[in-house]
Amino acid sequence: QVQLSESGGGLVQTGGSLRLSCRASGRAITIDFMGWFRQTPGKEREFVAGISWNSEVTYYADSVKGRFTISRDNPGNLVFLQMDNLKPEDTAVYYCARRKDSAFSSSHYSAYEAWGQGTQVTVSS
Repeated sequence: QVQLSESGGGLVQTGGSLRLSCRASGRAITIDFMGWFRQTPGKEREFVAGISWNSEVTYYADSVKGRFTISRDNPGNLVFLQMDNLKPEDTAVYYCARRKDSAFSSSHYSAYEAWGQGTQVTVSS
């Protein structure tokens, strides 16, 4: 069973950048569709970006399109989220997860499993 671990969060000013990493262990994620989500207190976990196993297909939430870039390094069992031009509304705990084999959706949290512990991103105004 795969275990996921996120890192790279921190405190940044508006307009700044951060690069989040998601490292998989336990087994390879080479053929998995992977996603990044974020969550703030009292709100449902929100889809941010997703990427197919071969990086040919990517999806983004409208709120981050043009500012965030998802990528992956299959040999390294890693998935990244490059976040540029950050805004205070991007403040959240960010999680990575793998999409379930049986899932039809790529943007709802219920379609994903093997969540990491999350990494906090705080954007100051």
